[in-house]
Amino acid sequence: MLALTSLFISHFRSHLRADLHLDARPVAIHGNNGAGKTNILEAVSLFSPGRGLRRASAADMARQPEALGWKLRGVLQTTGQVYEVETSSEGGNARQVKIDNKSASQVALGRIARVVWLVPAMDRLWIEGAEGRRRFLDRIALSFDPDHAEATLTYEKAMRERNRLLKDNVRDAGWYRVLEGQMAEAGHRIHATRVASVARLAAAQAEAETAFPVADLQLIQAEGEMPGNAADLHAALADGRARDLAAGRTLVGPHRSDLLGTYAAKNLPAKECSTGEQKALLVSLILANARALQAEEGAAPILLLDEVAAHLDAGRRGALYDEICALGTQAWMTGTGPELFAELGDRAQHLTVTDRTGISEVSQT
Repeated sequence: MLALTSLFISHFRSHLRADLHLDARPVAIHGNNGAGKTNILEAVSLFSPGRGLRRASAADMARQPEALGWKLRGVLQTTGQVYEVETSSEGGNARQVKIDNKSASQVALGRIARVVWLVPAMDRLWIEGAEGRRRFLDRIALSFDPDHAEATLTYEKAMRERNRLLKDNVRDAGWYRVLEGQMAEAGHRIHATRVASVARLAAAQAEAETAFPVADLQLIQAEGEMPGNAADLHAALADGRARDLAAGRTLVGPHRSDLLGTYAAKNLPAKECSTGEQKALLVSLILANARALQAEEGAAPILLLDEVAAHLDAGRRGALYDEICALGTQAWMTGTGPELFAELGDRAQHLTVTDRTGISEVSQT
């Protein structure tokens, strides 16, 4: 079991203060648009590594106009252990993490908590650029391997430096060798974790009985194939230096990958599916992610589903709630009214969010 059994929010987004005490059941959050529902989900997302579900800076999360900084504190209950977690930011500085009152890295946070989310911004995943699909897959990969974040940061930092050399038309090979070595090692780790994550999702979908359509996934490269190991990637970066100089950027590596999805039953590319089908495919993948983690870790992740109910008919909405409860996951879900969660009954705990002259207030029912 993995659940956030208490959540204290201070000066975060529209919330001046909230103090919630919860159990492991799903959490249904309802209120008017703009009341501050998604801000609660964003707060929960920060109990995992990264910039949260909005990918915002620490400064942007501070409540305005005070801009005093913000603090989140919670109790994470895992199988056999309980952790007190605090994350905060002051003066717009990078967020800090404490686990059991000791300073910790975000990677350490990822080892005790798995948080997976689906938000409305992802609804256009299949029809927009490859960057969003890579980010979607990397978030799934991070849920399986917390070290994936470190590999991604290492790769991106080295690539930025290499691209700067390329744009400055630097031709001395000595300037490139170290950076390309770092990119090769980290890039191979990134690709291997992505490939393994796609395989895990496929297995989880194949083994499950679900009301949601199966999404076949394929990881491809913009040009050619991804080199099979770190040494081959290192060689490809060196061999492609002249071409990269002409382009002013790096043209080989995991940053050139794309994730293709297909509605398996119809053999129809996800980008050609209806809006409802695209949403159902995303829900299917999030549920598969949760099932795979449950099988491997012994506990499903915390799920964050923002406005998911509004896009599903009553039958599929009920099926989603049944699957969530069968998984035993603490799913935090938002919707404009309690009727969207009627199929859950007393299987969920309910929060109502209201706006009081610019301050969000939360009540538990």
